[in-house]
Amino acid sequence: MKQLSLKEELQNNAYPGRGIVIGKSANGRYAVTAYFIMGRSTNSRNRVFVEDGEGIRTQAFDPSKLEDPSLIIYAPVRVLGNKTIVTNGDQTDTIYEGMDKQLTFEQSLRSREFEPDDPNYTPRISGIIHIENGGYNYAMSILKSNNGNPDSCNRYTFAYENPAAGEGHFIHTYMHDGNPLPSFEGEPKLVAIPDDMDAFTDMLWESLNEDNKVSLFVRYIEIETGRYTTRIMNKNK
Repeated sequence: MKQLSLKEELQNNAYPGRGIVIGKSANGRYAVTAYFIMGRSTNSRNRVFVEDGEGIRTQAFDPSKLEDPSLIIYAPVRVLGNKTIVTNGDQTDTIYEGMDKQLTFEQSLRSREFEPDDPNYTPRISGIIHIENGGYNYAMSILKSNNGNPDSCNRYTFAYENPAAGEGHFIHTYMHDGNPLPSFEGEPKLVAIPDDMDAFTDMLWESLNEDNKVSLFVRYIEIETGRYTTRIMNKNK
């Protein structure tokens, strides 16, 4: 697979929606993940990321303007032991609870489908990072309607064992802006993952469309120790 420029992928797409990046830093020391949200409506844009224990959650920036919280207020990131879960919806909790009962990542998601937001039927994208005894692997999932037909749910899981240093994968909800919004197609895109967390965070934030970007989360986890550093960027301040 050809490695793509994550910067160009974001700069050339005004509305990829919500996106997850997972990979390994170039020096091989860190498991890296990033998650961003974007919004076109006032309700979607009225959000910020806040830390919540070892994870994060979304909350309304201005509670008085919050309309329907069902698909916009959730915990995108939760930590279960040596596993870090990153998703674009409340399926974070589904994965957490399932894996806590010894189900696999894929099995935990069997009870979920794409979002019920007719006519977009936004895909549910999810990622899981597993670090153990100095080893690291990750997986990504997308649950999507069958070409806009809500009667069928297409389920795809992509697993990456012992990922190569300096490489990661990027998956997002929409191919581009549109009405209805076209769901992501294909497997996660191969992208580069640098060592410099601050430079990576700044690149992501600056590359997202200025009008539509809302919040960004980036975490670098030291594979040997499990210690992590987090950065959060919010447009609303």
